[in-house]
Amino acid sequence: MDKLSRYRQIIKQILLQHIEILQRRPISGLDKEVVFDEARDHYLLYKVGWTQQGRVDAPTIYVRLRNEKFWIEVDWTEDGIATDLLEAGVPKEDIVLAFQIPTMRQYTEFAVA
Repeated sequence: MDKLSRYRQIIKQILLQHIEILQRRPISGLDKEVVFDEARDHYLLYKVGWTQQGRVDAPTIYVRLRNEKFWIEVDWTEDGIATDLLEAGVPKEDIVLAFQIPTMRQYTEFAVA
């Protein structure tokens, strides 16, 4: 299996694990969805619906595969999706914290771009 195929499998497995955990604590009126766009390499865990507080329409996790690296665009998880990627065997140089301002990425332990 080539690197890109392996990375696609890793991110799908991680997102499915996260949604399984979220679905153990359902919130009435709120759906949690995973979206896999392998043609364009976009992967999302998304919350959508209505709660007593109002409309919910927000990504919890959004990761792109770009230049054979994981670009973490959105991450509202407690431990961070980067931790899950590292535990799955992805090297730090293949993880970009894209939500960080580009000039600050050099100070992280991850890839700049």
